[in-house]
Amino acid sequence: MLNDTQCRSAKPKEKPYKLVDGKGLYLEVKPSGVKAWRYRFELLKDGQRRESVFAIGEYGIAPPGETPDAAQARRDGGRFTLAEARDERTRSRALVKQGINPSHDRRLRRIKQGMDAAATFESVAREWVALRDWVEVTKVRRLDMLTRVVFPKIGDVPIRQVTPAHVLDVLETAARRNGLTVAAEAKRTMSGVFELAVSTLRADTDPVYPVRKAIPANKTQHKRALSVIEIGDLLRAFAAHGGRHETSAAFRLMWLTLCRPNEAIEAAWSEFDLDAAIWRIPAERMKMRREHIVPLPSQAIVALRALHGITGQWEHVFPGRDDRRKPMTLASLRQALKTLGWAGRYSPHATRVTGSTRLNELGFAPDWIERQLAHSEPNVVRRTYNHADYMTGRAKMMQQWADMLDAWEHGAEVVPLRRHA
Repeated sequence: MLNDTQCRSAKPKEKPYKLVDGKGLYLEVKPSGVKAWRYRFELLKDGQRRESVFAIGEYGIAPPGETPDAAQARRDGGRFTLAEARDERTRSRALVKQGINPSHDRRLRRIKQGMDAAATFESVAREWVALRDWVEVTKVRRLDMLTRVVFPKIGDVPIRQVTPAHVLDVLETAARRNGLTVAAEAKRTMSGVFELAVSTLRADTDPVYPVRKAIPANKTQHKRALSVIEIGDLLRAFAAHGGRHETSAAFRLMWLTLCRPNEAIEAAWSEFDLDAAIWRIPAERMKMRREHIVPLPSQAIVALRALHGITGQWEHVFPGRDDRRKPMTLASLRQALKTLGWAGRYSPHATRVTGSTRLNELGFAPDWIERQLAHSEPNVVRRTYNHADYMTGRAKMMQQWADMLDAWEHGAEVVPLRRHA
């Protein structure tokens, strides 16, 4: 068997020569002075045993105080000490016993390492979002959450290397900075991304699973209907919060029309006919992917005409603060609610639950309410033959709703007497 002194002191000759260590391993000393580790083995091929040689790498010396990471980098660069070459021989012998050529195995490992390095969490996450059967605005919102909450932590990490500890850090930070709702969305999203990665052999397991219960469930009832008193308190708080005018106006439009939060904040001026008191939300911005016509109460028209003097030169009614060419984000509403102390009691999505509850209490026709909320008719036959938008009735209903919002904001605490459509 060789020792380090023999390896280190071997001098080149006119022809290559070998220093044999044993069990197929030897050090080849070349005339150029290069010392290369070789492993000779035999594999059965076509019924015959054929000899082959595996080039492990060059002889190298570990410097004093070398760290494990530095040693790995040296080996990745193809330089092995005597002890490390023997370890490679042991690994290669095990492969040969399985009928695997060590050279082929190394080639496959390098290909796999290259693929793993290219398959970062962010690249797979963007692929996962693109594959979702969602409307574009939903994809944009989900990517926005990933960009703000997840990518800064693990975006550039090869997805196979993401561990439960990484995931837990993402969830704890999200819960602390953005709240449990965002943390829960991040958890669901990451699990979906890893499901895709596992199914395409880019990851072995879902590291979200072991820490799925580390963040407490969100017990706040963000989507419960607000009481009349709470509605008034919320509207007054928002009117006086002192933030951006566009944020308050978007919040007000959402309440006056009972549209979805994203439908309000991403509204474009081209969608409005203020003279006709109509807002046409195009199909591509709707959850059900069909155009939605919204009657506008007088309060909404007055507010929009006033806002046109501020943002009318832009495409969107509520342009973003930093980039006026893009619409504001839902985060603007959530931040305002957090500042006002409403984040744990109410979310923008609860507006529609509240409106539906109160309008049903007033006895308005369920068909009017469901159409105003752009809900899909569950009865297929009825949906096929019922093309009416009930615009006249909906316009009267929403005007009364807007008037009630004004009354509640000014302190009224009662719901008007129940009526029948």
